[in-house]
Amino acid sequence: MEKALKEKLEKVVDLVNNVMIHPDIDLDYCIPEVVTTSDSCDISGDPYIELKYVANGDHTMMQKIPLKHHYIDKTAEDLANLVTFYIEQFIEQIDSVEGGAQ
Repeated sequence: MEKALKEKLEKVVDLVNNVMIHPDIDLDYCIPEVVTTSDSCDISGDPYIELKYVANGDHTMMQKIPLKHHYIDKTAEDLANLVTFYIEQFIEQIDSVEGGAQ
């Protein structure tokens, strides 16, 4: 991985960590050479961030946010905003599933 890309992705991780405030969602970073927080990362493809939410202790919802090549051209801030947007959508999905189950 080139140095500029590595630095950009490190900054994205920092920015996402600073805005990620939902206590029930676990983030696993699968970004080789930057940060890998899960033993189950699939490092054969594009780097990604995996969102995980356990509902009622028995139902797990997961979503992967791939950091594809066309995203990598964005600034670190724009990329972090995109990741944050995906996280917000994931939270809305959780709310609609939990709200609809009542």
